[in-house]
Amino acid sequence: MKRPKFILDQMCGRLAKWLRLMGYDATYFNDITDGELIDIANKENRVILTRDAKLVKRKIITRGHIEALIIDSDTLDAQLIELTKRLKLDCFKSLERCIECNVELRSIPKSEAKNNVPPYVYKTQDSFSLCPSCGRYYWKGTHWKHIQKKLDGIC
Repeated sequence: MKRPKFILDQMCGRLAKWLRLMGYDATYFNDITDGELIDIANKENRVILTRDAKLVKRKIITRGHIEALIIDSDTLDAQLIELTKRLKLDCFKSLERCIECNVELRSIPKSEAKNNVPPYVYKTQDSFSLCPSCGRYYWKGTHWKHIQKKLDGIC
């Protein structure tokens, strides 16, 4: 089954990062009009996630051309639980996407990370990834264990 792709409005920024941590393609724009959001969702076959009830009343959405969901919950944990239940999402916990720019990460050899991560991290980790767009480095350190624990409680 193909994973859904999402686009989130400015009301759901934290949720976008966590969807990315779960392995989902979640586009987010801090400053975008409703019309632009709908255009992108339509062109890229994305599900709109929003807290804006007016947005989902647009004809293109009500007629079923674009799927959109109102996020009812106020807190991040409740939003994640709501989404995983409503859309039957899996928590892949894969570290496949950059949490900042949503681009797929590229696995890199440890030697390539040497001068770009803290020395202790380089010494204790064997697997690294790089975002080819923003240049951010990723590894599954202690922060990743906290992320997995949080997602285990949700999914």
